[in-house]
Amino acid sequence: MKFSEIVVEDSIITDLQAAAKEDAIRRMVSSLRSAGQISADDEDGIVAAILKREELGSTGIGNGIAVPHTKHPSVDKLVATIAIAPEGIDFASLDGESVYILFLLISPPDRPGDHLRALETISRHLRNENFCNFLKQSKSADQVMDLLKEADQDEL
Repeated sequence: MKFSEIVVEDSIITDLQAAAKEDAIRRMVSSLRSAGQISADDEDGIVAAILKREELGSTGIGNGIAVPHTKHPSVDKLVATIAIAPEGIDFASLDGESVYILFLLISPPDRPGDHLRALETISRHLRNENFCNFLKQSKSADQVMDLLKEADQDEL
């Protein structure tokens, strides 16, 4: 599975300012709506589904990274966005540290295998310290997409 196939370039946020987890998630879902990937009618339901998933355990996985995700019937394919939070966000992460890189993933409920493969791809790349450092330094959606395409090439 390739990053460049699921991350919506027009939804990438490289200067996320958010007070807390819920605010960050709302802004990311809103960016997917603005990019035409989800409807305004589904926005609140998707946010609620992601927050419900967060209640099971934080998707702040440590090392300044969070991967909020959900399955939702309003999407017919995987969609993802990325946000970089230069100031960091309290995400109730497993290591207690602030989060700087957020990957938000929404997938159709009838494609659990795709959902898991996407999470595997994301987590595999996020274990690469160089990749994360370059991602944190990205100042534009173009720079983020270039990094993702480079990571996709490394998969071949």
